[in-house]
Formats: sequence, structure tokens, C-alpha cells
Amino acid sequence: MNPLLDSLAAIGRAAIGFVREAGALTLFALEGLSHLLRPPFYWRRFVMALTEMGYFSLPVVALTAVFTGMVLALQTYTGFSRFNAESAIANVVVISITRELGPVLAGLMVAGRIGAATAAELGTMRVTDQIDALSTLSTEPMKYLVAPRLLAGVIALPLLVVIADILGVMGGFIVASVKLGFAPLTYLHNTFSFMQAGDVISGLVKAAVFGFLIALLGSYRGYFSRGGAEGVGAATTGAVVTASILILAFDYGLTELFFSR
Repeated sequence: MNPLLDSLAAIGRAAIGFVREAGALTLFALEGLSHLLRPPFYWRRFVMALTEMGYFSLPVVALTAVFTGMVLALQTYTGFSRFNAESAIANVVVISITRELGPVLAGLMVAGRIGAATAAELGTMRVTDQIDALSTLSTEPMKYLVAPRLLAGVIALPLLVVIADILGVMGGFIVASVKLGFAPLTYLHNTFSFMQAGDVISGLVKAAVFGFLIALLGSYRGYFSRGGAEGVGAATTGAVVTASILILAFDYGLTELFFSR
């Protein structure tokens, strides 16, 4: 056996497996999107998915945003005080929250909650033959189970990010005005004068993409899970890990697209 050839073969198998998986995921996404354009549309499933991803994810996203804004203001003050640039804290907090931390942290929190729940639900339905039963009842599984979740993800996460942006900036304001001694009106004036619509819009676009990825990965992993309870567990883990990695990768790509000069 040639170690070099074995290593090259292993790399080749990994590359082929990656391309095969990416192709299968792309076809799955296109099929799910196509069902959004063809009737019927299951509004009840959509409302349930929107409620689960949006309303029930609000507490964890809100707490994450508040404490992120508080920590960001505190750490920024610690660093900027060395250069007598404390007046820029409000600017850094608002741009960091709206552009990056709001959508990314909300996406990661929702991925851990909804991605896992979706993969577990669909995986359980797959291993117990409930998805096949839908087909025998003349109900298209992709249209009933996947398409409403994709649309809900695109809508729910931007709504969560709007709230996360507000609470994150509020967290920074609380720390700056209560602990660091900033004048509240001056801090708010600096925040609103520096904030631009493009920063908020870019964050919302990112959130829509992240929401789609979360719903897609959770549905994909669960829909094709195999092997009983062990397979469902692997699908759940895979959905969360893959969605988290893709969120960070797409975050860089979208940041490059929006803000590169």
C-alpha cells in the first residue's frame, strides 16, 4: 500500500462526498421552494412553524441580545479608554449589533433550538414511516412538511433580529448610562446619528438567509434520516452543526458583498 496514494484517495472521497451532499441539499432546497409557488399551500402548518421559530424563540434571542450589548459596551469602554476614545462606544455598539452580532447570534441560537427540533421531528416521522403514510394519503410530504418551514424561516428570523437589535442597543445603553457614567441623552444622540439604514437592512438580509438555512438544514437532515433512534440523534446533531457552520460562512460572504470596497 502506498501511503501517498491512500491519502490522495481519502481526500478524493471526501471531496466527492462533499460535492454529492451539496448537490443533494441544493436539489432539496429547489424542490422545497418550488412547492411554495404551486397550490395548495398549508397555511396552518406555516403559522405553526412561524410561531415555533419566532414567538417561542424570542426569550432566548432577547436574553442573548441584551447581554451581548451590555458586554460589548463594557469591553469597548475598557479598550477605548486607553486611547481616550470613549465617545465612540455608542457608535461601535450600534454598528456591531445591527451588522453582525444581532443576526449571527440570533441565527446561532435559533439553529440550536429550531434546527434540532425540526430534524428530530422529521427524523422521527421518517423512521416511523409517517412521511410515507402522507404520500399514501395523497399529501406531498415536501409541500406539507418542508415548504411552510422554509417560508417561516425567511420571515421569522428577521423579525427576531429587529427585536435583537433594539434590545442589544438597549443593553449597551444601560451599561453606558448606569455603570460607565455616560449622559443618557448624549449616548442616544450618538447612537441614532451614527446608525444608518444600510447597516440595519444588511443585518435583516443576513437574517433572512440564516433563517432559510436553519429551516433547510433541519428539514433536510430529518427528512433523510435513517437507522432508528440513533439515526435521529445523528440527524439532529448534523442539522445544528451544519447550520451553524453555514451561518458563519454565509455571514462572511454577505459581509463581503455588502461592505467590500
